[in-house]
Amino acid sequence: MAKEAVLWMEFNPAIPFTCAEGTGIEKGTAVTLSDPMTVAACTDSTTAQGGIVAVEKVASDGNTKVAVHRDGIFVVYCSGAVTVGQACAFQDNYLCELDVNQEHYAGIALETGADGEKILFELRPGHLNLA
Repeated sequence: MAKEAVLWMEFNPAIPFTCAEGTGIEKGTAVTLSDPMTVAACTDSTTAQGGIVAVEKVASDGNTKVAVHRDGIFVVYCSGAVTVGQACAFQDNYLCELDVNQEHYAGIALETGADGEKILFELRPGHLNLA
């Protein structure tokens, strides 16, 4: 997969989430979260961010679970300019600066990067404090 997120520092082990049995999700793919505790590849930064897939999920392999990181530091690719300290979300596996919706929050940029550049990013979906 091109532009996959690469784990740089693990804080906690990945946890199992439900996924579609017939769908393949490559390692390092950012995923969206839906009810009940289900993930799919993230294509839109305006959806609830779920984390980053820890191991490849092969399509039609009989499994309906995939391991997902919910925290840690990752090397990711930027979509547009991203500023250090900015709240960010994923879109098509690229990191982009976030709008104001907390459920879209994936984490914080630890470095400034230009379009297509790799930076360090702290994954923490849903932890944005708007107060």
